[in-house]
Amino acid sequence: MDSIAAQERDPLHLLFSLGADRYALAASAVREVLPLQRLKQVPEAPPWVAGLLTHRGEVIPVLDLCQRVLGRAARQSINTRLVLLQYSPAHTLGLVLEQANQVQRLPVQAQRSMGLAAGGAYLGAVQTQGAAGTGTIQHIAIDGLLPPDVASLLFPSAGTAP
Repeated sequence: MDSIAAQERDPLHLLFSLGADRYALAASAVREVLPLQRLKQVPEAPPWVAGLLTHRGEVIPVLDLCQRVLGRAARQSINTRLVLLQYSPAHTLGLVLEQANQVQRLPVQAQRSMGLAAGGAYLGAVQTQGAAGTGTIQHIAIDGLLPPDVASLLFPSAGTAP
């Protein structure tokens, strides 16, 4: 019974893919998971800013993590989703994610520092997955997704939110 209680304390994460690699977002930050939507383009934004979504009266900036990490747009597939995150208390941010189709509890004690200084501020800890520890999942730090200049472009009233 103690192991079941311990597992229930492990936080839920939404898993997704970038190329052949698996990544995790804290499910506590996920507001909604939607099918892909038509987006309005944002002039002069980086190519990984996919556009703006109007959803339930709110205008939400959307990023394409495949474009940011792999240099290519996310595939238009049934498994590609538009995930709405609570980026800050006042702001919602959308992410276009491939293979965003699994929610799993990931033990906090299994997370390890990446050990590399390379990569963006959004790249968080890594951990192995599976009984044999053959797979690796990297966590995404939501508060590191937007560099300050892009945050001020997408959330002009907030400056460098969050």
